[in-house]
Amino acid sequence: MNQLIHQNGRAIPLASVAAWKEKRERVLEAAQEIMGPLPGDEKRCPLAVDVVEEVDCGAYLRRLIAYAAEPGDRARAYLLVPKRALDGQACSAILCLHPTHAVLGHKTVVGLGDRPNRSYASELAKRGFVTLAPSYPMLADYWPDVFGLGYESGTMKAIWDNVRAIDVLETLPYVKRGPVGAIGHSLGGHNSIYTAVFEPRIGVVVSSCGLDSYLDYKDGDLTGWTQDRYMPKLREYAHRLREIPFDFHDLIAALAPRPCFIAAPLRDSNFKWQSVDAVACAAARVYALYGASENLMVAHPDCEHDFPDAMREQAYRLFEKHL
Repeated sequence: MNQLIHQNGRAIPLASVAAWKEKRERVLEAAQEIMGPLPGDEKRCPLAVDVVEEVDCGAYLRRLIAYAAEPGDRARAYLLVPKRALDGQACSAILCLHPTHAVLGHKTVVGLGDRPNRSYASELAKRGFVTLAPSYPMLADYWPDVFGLGYESGTMKAIWDNVRAIDVLETLPYVKRGPVGAIGHSLGGHNSIYTAVFEPRIGVVVSSCGLDSYLDYKDGDLTGWTQDRYMPKLREYAHRLREIPFDFHDLIAALAPRPCFIAAPLRDSNFKWQSVDAVACAAARVYALYGASENLMVAHPDCEHDFPDAMREQAYRLFEKHL
């Protein structure tokens, strides 16, 4: 196993924050071995934001917007704007990343889906946050030519789209300056982590049903992770799992000292809660180096692959505390 804070089942010593920062750079390099390189300023063209439609939802306006994620691709996102923001009160912003839904895509998190426990973008807008819910590539109505655009994975294209979504938020006069939040369930749960690892403007991260160790996932069957919309390079490791150059232990550690809340249900058929605990235990050593052990939180609701009310409430209060 080539992971940077665990190796062959043993913890690698971490002497100081400075030593960890060197290892953290290697985490980013290792992730990019599989995801492909993070784009740079060559893809940061003018956003050219258009409002496609607008709906009055009572406490907030729901706007479907289109913007240039990069040359050759216009992404879409739902932007939910509390009316208090339009009345002159600057509001904090949260990136709301949707779970897998081949038909509805990002509609699932803005109150247009078929699962009420997925409407976190609309619920947060009612609580006074500006929320932005971009589409994930290769799902529903968003099918960019990921590989033609130069990416090696749908995961990295999604990360870049999320980076650009934060660029959009920073152009809005009613968005409070400072860090933004990121929240997601399932696909959105690991999308929020992947993005925050590379994007320091994300100050608080919430992941529901979004991870376990790659070694534990489906008892070692990586097929779910090797689709084009995820990381096809992981196919090379199907029979040598312990050689995967990074794991969620490293990624969660790379979020430190930022607040990170992970909801890992006891009956989740996708991700094993025991593996989540092992991931968090390893990453907790890095949080301790920063004197921020309290900022890494894991909860185990007694449910299946879901984001129940109590977990969403805990997440929302975390945003209200830190943003």
